Amino acid sequence: MAKEKFEVIKEAQLTNNCPECFNQDLNLTFYQKHTYGSFFHKITGDLSNKLVCNTCHSTIYPVSWTDDIERMFAYYEKTAIPAKKSSKPTLLFYSLMLVMIALVAGAFYLFITGAIQL
Repeated sequence: MAKEKFEVIKEAQLTNNCPECFNQDLNLTFYQKHTYGSFFHKITGDLSNKLVCNTCHSTIYPVSWTDDIERMFAYYEKTAIPAKKSSKPTLLFYSLMLVMIALVAGAFYLFITGAIQL
């Protein structure tokens, strides 16, 4: 089973007013989804974000954003540059490939020497 993890790619402190408590201590974080499987580590193009007030510790959803928060979000969204989508094999993948190559080479050697006949 593959494990999914959202890794932080950009974090910014905003000085806009919180819609809940009207304090000026907001934290905007952008995440990118990484998938860790047995054979591959994939970096996906899925991005997400979270806006949290550091004073009242509430998550602020886009429904309650003000125009100022939306402008700051649009700016920081442009500066959050995600890693390229990629897929990297793990050590288990390489070891299985090495075992498979060794088995095929051994069978080919036995066939050439005449120990195995089809």
